Amino acid sequence: MNQIFANQTAIITGSGTGIGFAIAKALVQQGAHVLLNDYDDTLAVYAAETLRQEGPGQCVACPGDASDVGFIRQMVERAVQEFGSVDIAIANAGITVFGDIFTTTPDAFQKIVNLNLRGSFFLAQAAASQMRTQGRGGSVLFMSSVVGHQAHPGLPVYSMTKAGLEMLAKQLVIDFSPLGITVNAIAPGATLTERTLDDPDYIPIWSRITPMGRPATVEDIANAALFLVAPASRHITGQSLVVDGGWTSVGIPPV
Repeated sequence: MNQIFANQTAIITGSGTGIGFAIAKALVQQGAHVLLNDYDDTLAVYAAETLRQEGPGQCVACPGDASDVGFIRQMVERAVQEFGSVDIAIANAGITVFGDIFTTTPDAFQKIVNLNLRGSFFLAQAAASQMRTQGRGGSVLFMSSVVGHQAHPGLPVYSMTKAGLEMLAKQLVIDFSPLGITVNAIAPGATLTERTLDDPDYIPIWSRITPMGRPATVEDIANAALFLVAPASRHITGQSLVVDGGWTSVGIPPV
């Protein structure tokens, strides 16, 4: 297999399952060393053990709260201790809480913003600071969503955070470009993960309303992520890549 990420180190938050795990797997298979974060200790350890079998890259677990700034800095330090550098940082950790504006509590609001925005912002800060010290550039990637582009029932706070991440990617171009660091976002549409597959109506509904006839797989999103953080994409920065099978082009609601 082509090892285009050989000897590069990636930090990926929220990667015990789903999209994050698929990205971690693809990077390990292409030679990267991955610091795999998840809030669930047991899940993080199990996922890292699984990915070590995928080689040739290495993978170590780093469980903890990806919204905690102190822990974020520890992750960067741990990556340097384990592998000698930080070359890629993917802020994948995020939470979705449904509820309209009238039922959203301050606690729920803060919980979503802390992880989706605060965690992503300070991971970018800590990782880019390390990349600046290394002096050879790198890549930062945020995980947005199609609901950052188009309104969706019950997601006012989540949608706000995802749109905010795309603006953050644009803004950080100013600070990161002189350092050779790219910063982009991916906006997945409906995607088959452990969580969405619990809903028996998910595949039929999203297959019907997605122009390409099916929801995305986690591999579809991982392929887009690897494209944006690959050395060959070093002139792509400040961009948001929608991966949704055409859904935002037609905007049919999931009812």
